[in-house]
Amino acid sequence: MLNTAIAVIAIVFLIVRLRMNPVVALVLGACYLGLATGLGVDKTVKTISKGFGDVMADIGLLIAFGVLIGALLRDLGAIERLVDTLLRVAGPKRIPHAMALTIATFLQSIYLDVLLVITGPLAKGIAAKLGRYGTARMATALAIGLECGIVFTVPGAGALALAALLDVPLGTYLLYGLIVVIPTVTIAIAVMNFALTRGWWNPALDEEDVPGPAPSAPMDGGAADDAYPVGRNTPAGGTMTAAVEVKARTQPQPQPQPQPQPQPRLLLLFSPLLVSLLLIATGALAEVAGWHNPFVQLLSSPVVALLLGLVATCLVARRHLGQPRVDAALSKGMRDSGQILLLNGVGGCLAAVIAACGLGHILGDYFKANTWAPLLMVWLVAAVLHVAVGSVTISAITAAGLLAPVAPTLGLDPVLIALAAGAGSLFFVHLTSNTFWLLQSLMGQTTRGALKTCSVGVSVASVVAMGPILALSAIL
Repeated sequence: MLNTAIAVIAIVFLIVRLRMNPVVALVLGACYLGLATGLGVDKTVKTISKGFGDVMADIGLLIAFGVLIGALLRDLGAIERLVDTLLRVAGPKRIPHAMALTIATFLQSIYLDVLLVITGPLAKGIAAKLGRYGTARMATALAIGLECGIVFTVPGAGALALAALLDVPLGTYLLYGLIVVIPTVTIAIAVMNFALTRGWWNPALDEEDVPGPAPSAPMDGGAADDAYPVGRNTPAGGTMTAAVEVKARTQPQPQPQPQPQPQPRLLLLFSPLLVSLLLIATGALAEVAGWHNPFVQLLSSPVVALLLGLVATCLVARRHLGQPRVDAALSKGMRDSGQILLLNGVGGCLAAVIAACGLGHILGDYFKANTWAPLLMVWLVAAVLHVAVGSVTISAITAAGLLAPVAPTLGLDPVLIALAAGAGSLFFVHLTSNTFWLLQSLMGQTTRGALKTCSVGVSVASVVAMGPILALSAIL
């Protein structure tokens, strides 16, 4: 246990203080733990390699397919159109809830930073229509929706890693994750809106002043030439000179613009992803009901379901964007998926070494399987790691790696442990998080304002999520 604590503290120190890449830090921590606990050089290296390979075998293709679908949807402009539709349907009063729930449940195939960069300016534009507390409400909704979706919703990167490390079927995780994330997002936003609109939000201190565009200056001192159409009266009461009229007539006339092509229906753009998620959920329901059909098992396999979704999305994109733009979007998606794949894989390295050194049997004695207290301990471990590391995904993966060997001794369904680790990893998103600074800049908040909407808002969601998780523990 002492060596494990040293390994975790060293990982945190390397990431936070020395700014080392998390992938390198996690592998170094796994190496130290294997050598310090007597596994030996050969077994340590083999265990690290096996842990990485096992996780990649479970989720590598899923992450790649999900990111590629998201890249195509981004280039199709589907996200912007979806937000516009939500605003029309839900109205200004309900748009924070509608947007957050959509992001948390339906858009997790899109890489987090890309999704935030797309939705941030849209949310900022909507905030201007919501009155005094518009920025606070929309920033809170974005933060909660984005971070909850990562750990609770398949194919979010954190959700895939937690499911793989704790051997939870993805269909099962998808169903129970939705049961947790929907009430969590709804209640957390309601709690934050109540606090923010009761005096806790001060626009003068929590929002940055954004100056309006400066008036354009006349070009070459010729204000009269550009400001008034030919033949119209000038402010002095006269008309434009003949020279100006000749100049206007001799200037090249604007060419007619090509007519824009009709946009595809929004449902058509999202239907491949929606069908993929429905297929995965169908497989989980069939397994619960004890219905075994080879054809259904094939189509509901997460890899096959997301592959079909990717192929269908490619066909839709090729029709409306053309093959060159589809190829460019897929290339960009490949680059985005690389870091996600590595980070999830090294989480498997740490988990494999912890299992090999026998820590699971030791930690199991400190948990009581006949109560719900172990879930609170799981939440606490992930929360402490997140406060230290500052990354939701890294803390969730590290917590799952620490707890995976303990799972068999707890007498709890592994999906509950995975969800509790995900909930704990949401606690206190702060200054070391890239999401924090993106939200601060894109939504026009001060650092003080971002601490309220992002740090406190996601922390409220972290605590609220334990309600439905503990309720599920009474059933499963």
